[in-house]
Amino acid sequence: MSATGGSSGTEPRKASGLQLLRDNPGFRSLWSARVISVGGDALSLVALMLHVADTTGQALAVSLLLLVGDFVPSLLSPIAGAISDRFDLKRVMIACELGQGVVLLLIALSLPPLPLLLVLVGLRAIVGQVFLPASRAAIPGLVGDKDLESANATLGFGTNAAEALGPLAAAALLPLVGMQGVLLADAVSFLVAGAVLLTLRSLPPAPAPAGVKTSLLRDAKSGLGYIKSTKAVRVIALGFCAIVAFNGVDDVALVLLATESFAAGDSAVGLLLGAVGIGLLFGYALTARYSVRMSLMTLLVAGFAVNSAGNLLTGLTWAVAAAFTTQFIRGFGIAAMDVATNTLLQRLVAPRMLGRVFGNLYGAIGVAAALSYIAGGFLLDATSAPITLLIAGGGGLLATMLVALALPRVLDEHTAGQGTDDTPTPNVTK
Repeated sequence: MSATGGSSGTEPRKASGLQLLRDNPGFRSLWSARVISVGGDALSLVALMLHVADTTGQALAVSLLLLVGDFVPSLLSPIAGAISDRFDLKRVMIACELGQGVVLLLIALSLPPLPLLLVLVGLRAIVGQVFLPASRAAIPGLVGDKDLESANATLGFGTNAAEALGPLAAAALLPLVGMQGVLLADAVSFLVAGAVLLTLRSLPPAPAPAGVKTSLLRDAKSGLGYIKSTKAVRVIALGFCAIVAFNGVDDVALVLLATESFAAGDSAVGLLLGAVGIGLLFGYALTARYSVRMSLMTLLVAGFAVNSAGNLLTGLTWAVAAAFTTQFIRGFGIAAMDVATNTLLQRLVAPRMLGRVFGNLYGAIGVAAALSYIAGGFLLDATSAPITLLIAGGGGLLATMLVALALPRVLDEHTAGQGTDDTPTPNVTK
């Protein structure tokens, strides 16, 4: 199979997600650890937001909490990715899970004032930022090349399901165990996830080229240089970030669409915000089953297009039910672009650079999302929710067209350049 996907009749049958979880102990351990820790993290996010709101009475304080947790770690993403490429991935992931658990334990036991709380939340988020590229870089070492699409879709399904159920679990637990109990549950979830990862085999780093001096900072710089010099990776990363930059404002826009444009209540807000999550779960399930029937390049472009068109069409809707439908379908696009991006990078990028590429990608996505919130906020104030969604979707479709025009050529160039120092492995042509 090529870097862009597709299959031939002579290739062995691809494993389904359930088969991977049943028959592949390494992948099952990684999947279980991620689901446990993501679910626990969703628990604590609700608890911390409520705690900050109750103790400060300021919306700005809640915004600072979210900013520290989501945006600040992205600034250190080059270092986070370099750590993944320098050390055994199993040890990196276990250390990250245990580190996050210890920080959550400190928060739960002390419930510190806001300045110290923000420091601790930022520290936990930075450790989590190290874990993300390590977990994605580990997948090619745990499953065969033919099963990468299934593995990425199955992991996406599990983590998004856990993230969706986390707030519901928090609502059920808060009256029973209180704020500290919920935070302690999150701390325990990280410790359990770390224990689960102990069952993984060792995943040592790929050796650096002979004669090349390395250090953490030098590796971080070379990771940025790799993306800059590798056209295929650059197009994929820039395309993904452009889609996020245009469409990231949708969460805020949907709230205003329901309450102002549709004059509906809070339940309508919940429906619209939940529609994407439901679509995501169906999208990951379908992608795990059928993604091998189309090229990854097609899956990526289709994901970009459906994601963006979903917001554009939502801006044209006239009622909550219609907007729910367009956002539900949009979830399929987000799942497709996530699976396609992760699988393409795992096949295209040299193993010794994979952690840095994922680290920088996740960091850039965080920056793009922050820019979308800021620019989208101004746009919402100046216009309306429907117009904002139309502009977001239209901009995303324009970015999709540019990616669709550039990606085939740069993928062909990348494949033709196999054998150079910065191109990976035969995995690109399988």
